[in-house]
Amino acid sequence: MLREAKYLLAYTIPLVTIWAIYRGGFWSFSTLIEAFVIIPLLELVLPKSDRNIPEEREPALLSLRFYDYLLYFMVPMQYAILGFFLYRVSFTPLGTMELVGMTLSMGVQCGAIGINVAHELGHRNSRFEKLLAKLLLLSSLYMHFIVEHNRGHHRNVATPKDPATARFGEVIYLFWPRTIIGSFRSAWNIERERLNKLNIRTWSFSNDMLLYSSIELALLATLYFALGTTALLAFLGSALMGILLLETVNYIEHYGLLRKETAPGRFERVQPWHSWNSDYSLGRIMLFELTRHSDHHYKASRKYQILRHLPKSPQLPTGYPGAMLLSLVPPLWFQIVNPLVMQHRDRISAEDA
Repeated sequence: MLREAKYLLAYTIPLVTIWAIYRGGFWSFSTLIEAFVIIPLLELVLPKSDRNIPEEREPALLSLRFYDYLLYFMVPMQYAILGFFLYRVSFTPLGTMELVGMTLSMGVQCGAIGINVAHELGHRNSRFEKLLAKLLLLSSLYMHFIVEHNRGHHRNVATPKDPATARFGEVIYLFWPRTIIGSFRSAWNIERERLNKLNIRTWSFSNDMLLYSSIELALLATLYFALGTTALLAFLGSALMGILLLETVNYIEHYGLLRKETAPGRFERVQPWHSWNSDYSLGRIMLFELTRHSDHHYKASRKYQILRHLPKSPQLPTGYPGAMLLSLVPPLWFQIVNPLVMQHRDRISAEDA
């Protein structure tokens, strides 16, 4: 049971967020401190682990519904916290720093839990799980992610076609607008192509992008008329924070990695060496194994509890939170990671020779 219970650690993020919103003052920054101070420091001293689940045990783990329920319960948790946050910023006198702290903590909740769990559920086959994914994405105004990520990013990852793959030497502050705008545009194009194949007009009720955009606009209008400008701006701030966290993760997950072009516009199959991994155990648990990203791209249908360490995948120099902080200081990021990119490219080239 210990193996399953360890993922309950992920619930410290929503619990700390509740505390941050409830307590206010300096404590309003609690979730930000947990994610980007406490966890990176712990990962400096805690051991890494590249051990994999024995293949013969995978069916037993897949049959345990506990792993699924951990994800499902995050949906009502997310909306309960969001409701509490909006209540506090709407009806409680807050100082500017308290409001900023609560918004940042809610934003970490949206990114590390809301979008991250939506990412896992969005790859499931059932309509119920995909609905849960969309509900989580709505809380960050990023519903189009399920279109672009599943049908765009996984097809084009580590190629110039993918807006979520960071180029070698690209500064993260330029990557953010490129990937946010590019991902939205890519999702529209993907949906338009789908409808064209079905002989359905793009501007119709069958267009998921129109549906998602309408739902998000309706939510914003409801917040404005029901709770006012402060609540609307606070919600937009937390959503933006969640989006930037997601895109920072995208930045570190594929930075500088490219698939070989086998013919004009055609690329080799996605391989384990086209995604950066991190075997720091704490980050793996807190993010539901998102850091074992190579196996996720190699076989997207694999559930988080059986994702594997793959020997040829490049390893980040720190856990995900630490790498995200590094990326915010481009000269330091380039100094540490660029040599790793070059070493990785040389190793793959030597193995192919």
